Amino acid sequence: MQNEQLIEQSNKIDEKLAKVLDHLKGELNSMRAGRANPIVLSKVTVDYYGMQTPLNQMANISVSDARTLTVSLYDVSALKEAKKAIIAADLGLNPVDDGKVIRLSFPQLTEERRRDLIKQVKKTGEDSKVALRNERRDALEVGKKLKKEVSEDEISEFEKIIQKKLDGAVEKVDKLIKEKEADLLEI
Repeated sequence: MQNEQLIEQSNKIDEKLAKVLDHLKGELNSMRAGRANPIVLSKVTVDYYGMQTPLNQMANISVSDARTLTVSLYDVSALKEAKKAIIAADLGLNPVDDGKVIRLSFPQLTEERRRDLIKQVKKTGEDSKVALRNERRDALEVGKKLKKEVSEDEISEFEKIIQKKLDGAVEKVDKLIKEKEADLLEI
């Protein structure tokens, strides 16, 4: 492949596919698997003096044991608001506070909840695959626009390279999904 625009597009798709995979990893990490993990609270925002502030920016979140998270707020006056935000996030956790700290106990996952989470994981994986295919489509469209300037052999080689990159990314998605499913099925 000689054309600079095709080489540039090939490099761009690497970045875009990596972003999709990073997003998937973040989504999978935020799904709770029965063990205490501070990442579960990463999307919780608290109404703090009229501004929506991420909980992890206004508190120290630590794992006290395998099934318990401890949230120590820097400003204890925001305790009630933080507790409300955790409840509103609908994480299936019941926050308990002692006036200074919020404790979150992760209940044992039921079989039904595990199945629901696995469905959610598979849907997230499928969404990621769709995003990957959309990136491939966009890259191939750029290649088609260059048909007048570039030989058919170069376009064909470009398409094969893009497809190979997509196949590798899809394999990584499948691997991540299988790992998360195994994690959820673990008792």
